[in-house]
Amino acid sequence: MTNPLANHYSRFQVAERLLLTGHSHQAWPDVAAEGLTEAFDDAARDVDVKWDAAFAKADQVRAGFRTFLHDPRGELALGASTHDLVIRVLSCLDFRKRPKIVTTDGEFHTLRRQLARLGEEGIEVVRVPVAPVETLAERIAGQIDDRTGAVFVSHVLFETSRIVPGLNFLAAACLSREVELTVDAYHALGVVPFVLHDLGLTNAWVLGGGYKYLQLGEGNCFLRMPAHAQERRPVVTGWYAEFGALADERRPDQVAYAHGADRFAGATYDPTSHYRGAKVVQFFAAEGLTPEFLREVSLRQVGLLAECFDDLGLPDDIVTRDRETPRTEFGGFLSLRCKDAGALQAALSERGVRTDSRGEYLRFGPAPYLSDDQLRAAITALGEVAKP
Repeated sequence: MTNPLANHYSRFQVAERLLLTGHSHQAWPDVAAEGLTEAFDDAARDVDVKWDAAFAKADQVRAGFRTFLHDPRGELALGASTHDLVIRVLSCLDFRKRPKIVTTDGEFHTLRRQLARLGEEGIEVVRVPVAPVETLAERIAGQIDDRTGAVFVSHVLFETSRIVPGLNFLAAACLSREVELTVDAYHALGVVPFVLHDLGLTNAWVLGGGYKYLQLGEGNCFLRMPAHAQERRPVVTGWYAEFGALADERRPDQVAYAHGADRFAGATYDPTSHYRGAKVVQFFAAEGLTPEFLREVSLRQVGLLAECFDDLGLPDDIVTRDRETPRTEFGGFLSLRCKDAGALQAALSERGVRTDSRGEYLRFGPAPYLSDDQLRAAITALGEVAKP
């Protein structure tokens, strides 16, 4: 039986395909195409005056992110990728006084690679093992000292889907030592409630984007800034970061900055992604795809995948999962530890089942437009390709 929501995703043919990469790239609703056309029409009609309309679309995207952060007045800088934004955070740090960064060995490649490169240039990078997750926040806090400038950690780990507990404890530890805390919320928003203030992250930087669960597509990422961001002078910004100060008297000995989110802005960009994203934000609101509803759907779908997997009775030395941790302590995908995750992913792809793998983990990511029959069919295919 087809999921009724699938009717809104006809261009991606979600009812006819087994797309289980929902944690990486969800389909776009059909209305997203209207945004692409609108962007072209506005540019054709208004030429360089199109920017007022484009900035309005950017504000709609910001409003959508604020909904999932439960932070209605949050200051959000937008960027094409989280890498663009994390670089701006890094450029705020005074490495001469505090040349140490603490992170984990389970961060996504964007941060992993960038910090590794900084390490090659003499910055001390401490990577705390993610396991056991239950004590991760406490162990990170234990690495903070007077030389520490920043801490980077994910709310949901991208390989295992585990939710990292204790971020409020870590945030308090960072605040007491004047250490900048940046939390990657990318794998949380849309499947795990992220109530920023309840998590104790009022004074933290938060990174995320809409390429995954929020269905906004590429080019829609954000940096939520703490209040003290207004005191920072990031080295890496574009001329948009001076928008609010262009009319001020020039001081050749000091670069000017705008107030608010514009302080961390880039430069001239392609606004098409915001037009597309604004349409999706409106669609989510119209269809009632709230953070609470999407969490309910995610828990049920991932739970069904786990049950179907257990019914296969496959040998643990070929493929297995964490059966000790409650489902509520995971994010939006089923992570299976495999003897050869890449080979299983390739074999599933040949059978029309789209999954992906990261290291030893094979990941099944459902989406709210998939039916239970589709989820069962995907796991049945895994049973066929994983038979010893």
